[in-house]
Amino acid sequence: MNRRSRTIVWGAIPVLAFSYLVSAPTVPFTDIPLTVPYAAEGPGPTYNTLADYEGKQIVDIKGAEVDNTTGNLNMTTVSVRTRMTLAQAMSRWLFSDDTLVPIETIFPPDLSEEEVNTQNKAAFTDSESSATLAAYSYLGRPTIVEVVETMPDSPAAGLMTAGDKIEKIDDTVIGSPAQLRDIVSNKKPGDVIRIGFVGGDSREVTLGKNPHSGAGFLGITMTSVPADNTSIEYNLEDIGGPSAGLMFSLAVVDKLSPGELTGGKFIAGTGTINEAGQVGPIGGIVHKVRAAKDAGAEVFLTPAANCAEAASGKTEGITLLKVDTLNDAISQLEAYNKGEEVTTCSK
Repeated sequence: MNRRSRTIVWGAIPVLAFSYLVSAPTVPFTDIPLTVPYAAEGPGPTYNTLADYEGKQIVDIKGAEVDNTTGNLNMTTVSVRTRMTLAQAMSRWLFSDDTLVPIETIFPPDLSEEEVNTQNKAAFTDSESSATLAAYSYLGRPTIVEVVETMPDSPAAGLMTAGDKIEKIDDTVIGSPAQLRDIVSNKKPGDVIRIGFVGGDSREVTLGKNPHSGAGFLGITMTSVPADNTSIEYNLEDIGGPSAGLMFSLAVVDKLSPGELTGGKFIAGTGTINEAGQVGPIGGIVHKVRAAKDAGAEVFLTPAANCAEAASGKTEGITLLKVDTLNDAISQLEAYNKGEEVTTCSK
């Protein structure tokens, strides 16, 4: 933090402290410390998607020949500290590179902490599904939609179970979870659809009402799985959100294709990925670049929409490669490993 920034911070903190202490509820005659309505974001741990974690392959592929890989393809995370006292918040501002954000950006006021965690886990599951579909599309391999779970008291409860593989909705062949969601959301509550499963079984389901949009509602979570009897599992617990998608896809491609995407180097990165392989922006990019640098990465795969923000941080000693799609990320790595021209966030 430069001198000017420190001056601003020192000037702002008394105002923050006074404003909060005036407006915050007190807990009289107790030793319970007051906490500030802010969270601190900073660099989090990184995980090599080509390696083991707690005794399991992070990207575990069975039923197919897996190519030998070396180097690193590290996904990155942001650490979030909440329930801080005023002194702790001041300490994070002054003596670390953390940033303070209003607590509402982490836990929206209309959602409980448990609901936010549930949403983050669902987003992580969606990122796994999209990662598999994008990687398989790149490799030219088929996928199919599989039910992960059914929600209690939903239209699907009792009619569908985890592991069911969906082949059709009415006469439409289903190729991805997004396609199935679009079909259902374009229906009305009370509409009846016929779901066809692999093996020839089919069942009729009367759609309910989506509590958020009012559209048709089925009540399942889904993933994309290989249709060629290959099993792909992603073994990271307590990680939420969709930002691991790109690195998961790259790990699948690296393991199921000849050669090495890393060239034996330490590559890190981040970015959401959709089923078409498009890479999307994420939050906390500066902290993720810092985490990658601290872990020893020489290259950071950066979503194009995050490039300006990523380049504004401390980037000495690490190359920020600009990527828009999975294909783009792979071609950028191939060019980098050959010493050819690449597109960076500084260009």
